[in-house]
Amino acid sequence: MTRMRARARNPLPGFGLGLGLGMAWLGVVVLLPLAALAVRAAGMGVQQWLHALLDARVQAALKLSFGAALLAAVLASLVGGLVAWVLVRYRFPGRRLLDALVDLPFALPTAVAGIALTAIYAPTGWVGALLAGSGIKIAYAVPGVVLALVFVGLPFSVRTLQPVLEMLGREPEEAAASLGAGKLTTFRRVIFPELLPAWLTGFSLAFARGLGEYGSVIFIAGNLPYKTEIAPLLITIRLEEYDYNGAVAIAALLLVASFLCLLAINGLPLLFQRGRLHD
Repeated sequence: MTRMRARARNPLPGFGLGLGLGMAWLGVVVLLPLAALAVRAAGMGVQQWLHALLDARVQAALKLSFGAALLAAVLASLVGGLVAWVLVRYRFPGRRLLDALVDLPFALPTAVAGIALTAIYAPTGWVGALLAGSGIKIAYAVPGVVLALVFVGLPFSVRTLQPVLEMLGREPEEAAASLGAGKLTTFRRVIFPELLPAWLTGFSLAFARGLGEYGSVIFIAGNLPYKTEIAPLLITIRLEEYDYNGAVAIAALLLVASFLCLLAINGLPLLFQRGRLHD
């Protein structure tokens, strides 16, 4: 009888073994390296932290990385919302191809993406040559960094909004229209509140990805110190200079920022659920 009750309580066979193996692999692959970084960072004194992070070159790289990641996340969220709306609400030739292309930044090696963007937007590229005549410079400048981060962050926004739009359907819009609401009012009062949690999730994921992006940026940025040098590249430079404390300080700062983004993502559903219950 006891065995039968135990089986009833655990309908999934091998749950304990699967959970143990999964957590073990997670610990070895993810948690152990992060713990090693955290321990090394915790062993640094306050003076070493300040010396590493207050360096003028580090400050310029951090401002570029955080600023470009923030701007790229906003742009990726806006464009991703439009792309998700088109893919869900309309049927047109080439729709499946467009849907597949959204995932291309996930599958494409970041170095290949950086080389491709540079070839297009460099002053000698197809688009860069046209823009150079108007005095607009994309590659080897800050706009190139933002462009590369939008490229890698766009799929996060599309794939977080797309299932919400599919589940929402057209019924709420039709009900609002039958009650006399205009399109703007319907979007503001009916559609946008449903999309907001997913939109913020896609924004946070794009920001976290852009903050640590390396391969697609270094080719198009130009890597000029104090101008177009990103923080992940500066970590590599500090390691090559055997400045391990400087590299650990920058890496730990980026790790904390990314972790806070992921923590905010996990807390968003609970926050919006409490807000709805309160309303």
